[in-house]
This record gives sequence, structure tokens and C-alpha cells, in this order.
Amino acid sequence: MGIGDLGFGIGRNSIRGQPPTNKLGPFCQSFRIPTNKLLLLGFALLMAPDASAALAVRDKVQQFLNAAVTGNLDLLKNLAGQLDEGKDLAKTVADIKDANKRGALHFAAREGKTEVCKYLLEELKLDVDTKDEDGETALIHAARQGHTDTAKYLLDSGANPAIASDLGATALHHSAGLGDIELLRYLISKGADVNSQSEAGTPLIWAAGHGQQDAVKVLLEHHANPNSENDDSITPLLSSVAAGSLPCLELLIQAGAKVNISAGGATPLHIAADIGSPEILHLLLKAGADPNITDEDGLKPIQVAAARGNRSAVEILFPLTSKLETIPKWTVDGILEYMQSETSRQQEQARNLKELNVPKDSTSPKQELPEVTPEAKKKAAEAKSRGDDAFKTKDYNMAIDAYTQAIDMDPTDGTLFSNRSLCWMRLGQPEYALADAKACRALKPDWAKACYREGAALRLLQACAHLTIS
Repeated sequence: MGIGDLGFGIGRNSIRGQPPTNKLGPFCQSFRIPTNKLLLLGFALLMAPDASAALAVRDKVQQFLNAAVTGNLDLLKNLAGQLDEGKDLAKTVADIKDANKRGALHFAAREGKTEVCKYLLEELKLDVDTKDEDGETALIHAARQGHTDTAKYLLDSGANPAIASDLGATALHHSAGLGDIELLRYLISKGADVNSQSEAGTPLIWAAGHGQQDAVKVLLEHHANPNSENDDSITPLLSSVAAGSLPCLELLIQAGAKVNISAGGATPLHIAADIGSPEILHLLLKAGADPNITDEDGLKPIQVAAARGNRSAVEILFPLTSKLETIPKWTVDGILEYMQSETSRQQEQARNLKELNVPKDSTSPKQELPEVTPEAKKKAAEAKSRGDDAFKTKDYNMAIDAYTQAIDMDPTDGTLFSNRSLCWMRLGQPEYALADAKACRALKPDWAKACYREGAALRLLQACAHLTIS
């Protein structure tokens, strides 16, 4: 892998941490070793007497960092010697950073190049806990990418597991989100706090939001708080419901997680009704979830389910929900008919209001869509079929990959954005779900399902401000 191929970072709006970017690349804000950043040029100018020499030094710096990425230890040592010129090798290597203040140790750890890490730490005695611009250490980079052996080596070399990034995420958060049980246990044995808070919550919230059943179990065994909350009142249980993870939900309920908590006005039962999972609905109700609690819009879970067209959810909730006088016909069919007609009415009002607010002489430029060849449409249909199959088996990551391939080949098909939006919903990533839902509506403004997708994403985003599983 070369410098230009690198891209890694943390999803700043995801409560689920950041899995390896080969699966969930859209979740993360990528960073790359820069080829023209001023920081590298500044280092080069310090090392060289003139501009041409500085450019030559800059090229060596790029090659040096790339050697850390690829694990080419011999090349890295050779370049380090050339850059140092017999002055202070350790200081020279420590000073070489990209524009995001990431040095060779960060890049080597991120790529799991343990031998490079050993050279930097054991021979050059670099600081194992040096931070980059985001406050992330080499340990955090290794843990986020699932490089268990490298992370364990860093811990054995004195890396502090308690250090958190500027967003509050530690190595434990990332190992929990990935379900890296070996590293999870090792971090805990080294004193990592199972209840450490990040902007997106505790490691248990990350594990539950990713459907990592084994990680949830290990964290609970080590006394993680099943009712921990982040600043937006998101709990592990709400995360597990948004992710559609029945096993995680069962573990959390057994551990005493509260089922009637509210985040952004919505309870777990509202989210389950919106998603339409009968198994999750049954489990929540059995655990004491109240079907008569209303959200910020004054809607009960049954109304949310009906607005989404989730008939099975309406049937489950119907005998347990108190009658609403505003709905004329209090039957399953009557509730579905009323809520969907009400949704259509609100959508029509919104369209009319938009038309009233647009001056008659104004001409909004229509979105110019690219022409899609028959061959591209055929390939898009094949990719969509793979996505549909993956969705049926609940492999939402694989489905997203397939729908993304289909969209790349045919960006004019609103159905593809709708399907991918639902996958993001199932993975607890409302921001990405909302973006796809809006893209779908832009392509098919009068399609009812596009409106439902957008409404569902908005409700989940409102309930889970940091649930974005981008």
C-alpha cells in the first residue's frame, strides 16, 4: 500500500467507534500522508540550505513515512540516517510528522507493523504515548484497525490504555466496537476503565451499537454500567435496539438495563416500532416497555410503526396500546390507514408550502443527472441483487458495499439510496441514513417510501444524536 492509498480516522459522529475502513469507509474522516503539506516542507527547509535541496528532503520524508506504513524496516532505517546526517537520530525521527502531527509510530501502528514499532521504541526510545493532532496515540490507531498483536506489544512497552483522543475515545472503545475480545480482555487486564466516557458514550455503548454480543458480555462481566448514558442520553440498550441486535439486547436486559429510557423524546420501543423488528418488540414488551409513552411529536410507538407501514409491529402493539380518540377506526387496518394518510397529508402540506414560498418567476435549476448506459444499469442491477441478498441475511455491511457499488454505476436510481438508507438505519447510523433518504427524495420526490425513509432517519437522528451506524 502506498502513501496515496492511505485513509483512516475516527467517525466523529458515530457512537459505534470506527471499524476498519475497508468495511465502513464512509463513517470515517480519512487522512493521508500529505504530498504537498507545509509541515513536511517546513521540516525539509530546516534540514536543507536551499529550495531545491528542501524538495529533495521532502521527498525523503515522504518515503520515510511510507516505509513505516509498508513495514519496510531496512528502507526506514536507511532514510532515517540520510535525514539525520549524524546529528541526533532519535530526535530527527521523532520530529518527522505529517500535517496532522502523525509520525512513523502512528503509521506503523495503524498498519500493524510491529517490527517497525519495536525499532522506534526499543532502539530509538521514542515516546510510546506521543499524540497526533486529534489526541490519538499509536495504541489507539492499532486498536481501531484491529491489530491485536501490535496493540498488545505497545501495551507491554508502556502504552497507557487510559489515554483518550480529543473525542474521549480510548483503545478500549475501539476494541469494543470491533468485537476484538482478545485485545478487550488485555486492555482491561492493563487497567482500562470499562466505564470511560467518550463523546459517543462508553465502550459498552460502542459494543452494543455494533451488535458485538461477546464484547457486551465481557464488559458486563467486568461490571460495565448497563445504564450508562452519553451527553445525549443514549444508553447501551438504545444502541442495541437501533442496531437491531437481539442478542445484545437480551444481555443488557438481563444485566438490568432500563427499557423505558428516553433520548430525544423517543424510547427504545419507538425505535423498535420504527425499525419493525417483531423479536425486539416482543423482548422489550416482556421486559416492561410501556407502549403508551409518547415521543416529542406526541406519537405512541404504534403510531410510529403505522406511519412506517410496519404492519407486524402494529399488530403486536395493538392489544397493549390505549385507544386514541384522534384515530376514528381503532383497528389494525384503521390505524395503518389513518397514519399513512396523515403522513401523506403532511407531505402534501409541505409541498404546497414550498410552492407558496417560491416566487412565480423563479426558475430553480433542475439537478442534472448523468446518462447511464444499459451496461452500467445491468451491472447496477446485479450489485443491487447482491445487496438484497445480503440484507435478507442481515449482513448490512455487505449490503451497504453492494448498494454503494450499484450507486456508483447508476446514481439515478432512487431505490438504491432508499435501500442503503435502511441499512444505515439497521446499523444505527441515522446521519448517513438521512443523507441517503434525502438523495432518494431528490430523485423521487413523490415516492411515499422515500418520505418514510426520511422521516424514520430524522426520528432516529433526533433520538440518537451520535448514532450514525456512517
